[in-house]
Amino acid sequence: MGVKTKEKKKGKTMTLKMKELPSSERPYEKLEIYGAKKLSNSELLAIIIKTGTKDETAISLAQKVLSLNQCVDTNSLGFLQNISINELCKIKGIGKVKAIQIIAVCEMAKRIGTPLNVQNIKVKNSQDVADLLMNELKHEKREIAKVILLDMKNVIQKIIDLSFGGTNFAMLEPKEVLYEAVKAGTPKIIIVHNHPSGDPTPSREDIDLTRRIISSSEIIGLEMLDHIIIASSRV
Repeated sequence: MGVKTKEKKKGKTMTLKMKELPSSERPYEKLEIYGAKKLSNSELLAIIIKTGTKDETAISLAQKVLSLNQCVDTNSLGFLQNISINELCKIKGIGKVKAIQIIAVCEMAKRIGTPLNVQNIKVKNSQDVADLLMNELKHEKREIAKVILLDMKNVIQKIIDLSFGGTNFAMLEPKEVLYEAVKAGTPKIIIVHNHPSGDPTPSREDIDLTRRIISSSEIIGLEMLDHIIIASSRV
C-alpha cells in the first residue's frame, strides 16, 4: 500500500509507499499500536482492500469507495450494506475479489448485531424489538416486513420474513401476515417493517392494514401486540 503525494519529479507524480511511512501511520501497524477506534473509515477499509494497484494505493481506493456514499451523514458506513458487487467493480482498481471482501465484511458486521438465537428472548416493550432488528433494517433501501411469533409469556418463538424486496408492506393481506402464526400455533404476534425513506411515521395505508390485521387476529384468537416501523436509527 502507499499514499499518493502531490510531489512531482521530472513531471511525474511520486507515490510514497506505505512502508516508507512511520509505522504509527500505517493502517496495519496503527491498528496494532493504537487500536481500531483510532483509524479513520478509509484506513479501516484499506485494511480490508489489502492492496492497491500500480496507480492507486489501498487508501485511495478506499476513499473512492467511500465517495459512493449518498447518505446525509457522510461519515456513515451504512450505505455499504446496500452496495452491489457491480457498483464496487466500477471503481478502477476494485476487482471482483476486493468487492466480495468488502460485502462479506459488511454482512458480518450486520450479523454481529443480531443475536445468534432469537428464540427464548422475552419481549418487554417495543424497544426490545427495535434493538433486535434495527441493525438489520435501518439501512435497507428495500421495504421488508417481518412477523414475530411469541408464546403466552411474550417469548420469541420465531421471526419470519413476510415480504422481501420492493414489495410495499401496505400491499400485504392480513391472511399472509397471520398464516405463519396459525401454522405454528403461537398466540401472539408483532409486526415489524422498515421505511427506506428514513421517516418512521406510519402512512395511512400502514394504519389501515394494521387495523385489519388486529380485526382478523381477534376473529381467530390471536393477539397482535404491536406494529413497529423502523427507519434509519429511529423507531
